[in-house]
Amino acid sequence: MEKECGAWINLLSHKLLARLNVTLQDIGITGVQSRVIYYILAHSKEGPVYQKDVESAFGLSRSTATGMLQRLEKDNIIRREGVPSDARLKRLIPTRYAVELNAKVYDCLRESERMLTRGLSQGQVQLFMETAAQMLRNLDEWDKGPPGEQMHTNKSSQQNKCNSSC
Repeated sequence: MEKECGAWINLLSHKLLARLNVTLQDIGITGVQSRVIYYILAHSKEGPVYQKDVESAFGLSRSTATGMLQRLEKDNIIRREGVPSDARLKRLIPTRYAVELNAKVYDCLRESERMLTRGLSQGQVQLFMETAAQMLRNLDEWDKGPPGEQMHTNKSSQQNKCNSSC
């Protein structure tokens, strides 16, 4: 049986992260951390970046994001600074070390992108990105459930969704 879309996406994700992890191990960060560092650096130029922004951008749970950001803080890659207007918020501020890492991270991400898209036309890449964006919207709508009925993302509701629609 041929792989389905979800299986292909999973395979690509695992292979890409494994490659990034190997490439970045000499500077002591993971592939996911590299993308978060890159995100914080890019978006902090536009305004404050908070943990909730990272959670949303990468689809991370609060606890996963907290653990990763604590590690980045421990490794002196970011600082977390309280916001006077809301004690619950912590602004994520890249350190000089993050800026130094950025060149290596950027080069690694560009090389990964080059390898992913090698042999593909610009039109194929554009179609893939549009298709992936639509798939993400489909999953977001699936998470919301029927109008007026919020779906919970626990195991039993995921199973029910799959049983009723797969």
